[in-house]
Amino acid sequence: MRKVRRELAAAGAGLAGDRVVAVGSTARILVAAIGRALRGADCADLGQVGPTSRFFGAPDPVRRAVAVRSAGRAALTPAQAAEVDAARVAQWFVDQYPSGRYPGVLLGSPHGAAAHLAVALGVPWLPAGFEMVAHWSKGSVDRPRAALDHGAALAGRLLAGNPDLHVRQVHCPASRGALAGATVALAGRWRGLPGAYRRFLAERLEPGAPVVVLRDARTWPVFDAADGHSFQVGCPASGLDPVDFHPDSHALRQVLRSAGGDGAHWEPPEISTPPGIAEHGVESDFDSGVRQWATRAGRSLHQIVVPTPAALSAATADLYRRWLRAAGKTGDRLVVECGRLLDPWQVLRAGLVPYWCENATRRCVDQAEWWLAGSEPFSSVDVLPEPPGVRSPALAGLPQWLAIAGFGRRRRALDRASARGYPVTSVPTRRATEVLRGQPYDLPTPAPIGVADALAALRDGGAQHGLLVC
Repeated sequence: MRKVRRELAAAGAGLAGDRVVAVGSTARILVAAIGRALRGADCADLGQVGPTSRFFGAPDPVRRAVAVRSAGRAALTPAQAAEVDAARVAQWFVDQYPSGRYPGVLLGSPHGAAAHLAVALGVPWLPAGFEMVAHWSKGSVDRPRAALDHGAALAGRLLAGNPDLHVRQVHCPASRGALAGATVALAGRWRGLPGAYRRFLAERLEPGAPVVVLRDARTWPVFDAADGHSFQVGCPASGLDPVDFHPDSHALRQVLRSAGGDGAHWEPPEISTPPGIAEHGVESDFDSGVRQWATRAGRSLHQIVVPTPAALSAATADLYRRWLRAAGKTGDRLVVECGRLLDPWQVLRAGLVPYWCENATRRCVDQAEWWLAGSEPFSSVDVLPEPPGVRSPALAGLPQWLAIAGFGRRRRALDRASARGYPVTSVPTRRATEVLRGQPYDLPTPAPIGVADALAALRDGGAQHGLLVC
């Protein structure tokens, strides 16, 4: 029976990409937001209000139970894992972009600033991988070895029908809370350029249009579980360091208690290999596939290597400011976005400078503060802190977010809906649209930036942040 399902998936009859790619995952949100912006539309239809938004005043066990039930309804079953067709997922990403030809393309790691960069260039962004969430019915947030065993079985089903994937399993109670004990997070990374992407590059790019690969260069301790399947405990987006996931870590005990676990059971697998690229990195074979295609097609290929999310966020914000001013606009109004709370079209429509925080961790907010402190002052600063829905010692408090807004000379605004119930509630992506729609219009929008000009500006402005553009 399993063989029949794989054959159906290979023929394009597997699960739809909309069902496979995790709801709320960064790649999914970015493709949806960029596709809409390239059509001249905002993100008003993105995201439903999460279940915990109605229970932010409830005890932690109640909120955890609600979140787990909600996640279970969207997670893949073990049988469905065998029906995943990565080729169909790639086609689903491609199909979200409007028809026509483009002056370039971005590919690679997910990053909110890449969405703003893509819209400024008038080009699409295609991810080098996608996130999935699968059921773990007898799971426990404090048993990473059991998570590895369960994930290995799921990865085996996935890889049997998708040998062109590498599956990275991430067990991170700091970023996922109780969900890490009820579901398994799997990041599928292409080990080559998918056929749908090849067709898109060949048919939808203008003659001579360049190709740009964005690479998240962060590393993390990785356990190579099997060929094509690797496992990591924790992740860079948690705001913690690898040492914080050691059994003796005080931070880990805090995280596990808030997620309903017990630090006494925490026994991660031994890491015997040097740290590898983290879950949002780009597989070397994917990179090689893009390079080979560009060489055969006679296209220029460029790389943007990102050491930390803040490096690209700062460089892109500086680029937007110069771009807006060159078009006769002030470039003095800033919006600080966070996580899923972004809307590239409304940012462009209002003539705003966007700075994107990967999440609500103290580390991300610290870096935003440092960038603001070293920048020419902004007349207004609007802040959209995305509540992560979990508690963690690594999270920034509301006073720190208020300090970010305090950099505005005349307007200082922290979104109240996002702050209500922070950090344990949730808000949909469309909340960013609702807030940004209140900004005054600043039309017409500037003419798109040329790819070569944008890369030169990122190279000059990003060097001080460690950004490598080549």
